[in-house]
Amino acid sequence: MTNENFLLYCAKHYDNSFMHSTEEFLEDLDRIKYVKKLITRYVDTGELKDRLLLNHIITLHNVFGVHLARILYLKLKQYFIYIKPFLVVINALPTKIQNVNDETIIYTDMIAMDPGIIKALRLIIND
Repeated sequence: MTNENFLLYCAKHYDNSFMHSTEEFLEDLDRIKYVKKLITRYVDTGELKDRLLLNHIITLHNVFGVHLARILYLKLKQYFIYIKPFLVVINALPTKIQNVNDETIIYTDMIAMDPGIIKALRLIIND
């Protein structure tokens, strides 16, 4: 998967039985931008909207299923240390991500996780 075939890949693996228009598909794809914006805010200011991020990632997982990690890795590779804890919490992190750009296999256990996000997610889980 590359940026050139990203939309086609997403459309092929999009599973929303309630979708009534292309706009809904595009709105779901926009959630990737929201995830990036929320993570950027966290990196820049320390402000973490953990529940909002979790909701966006759960919604994306609901429509892209097992393909979500690959999609997020392509679009947000530099932020994956912040995304990985959310994928772990919702049990959506595969052991490896394959064929993203020039990378053949990415072993996800080799990707670090942000301690601040881990701490925040533990508080949510224990609520």
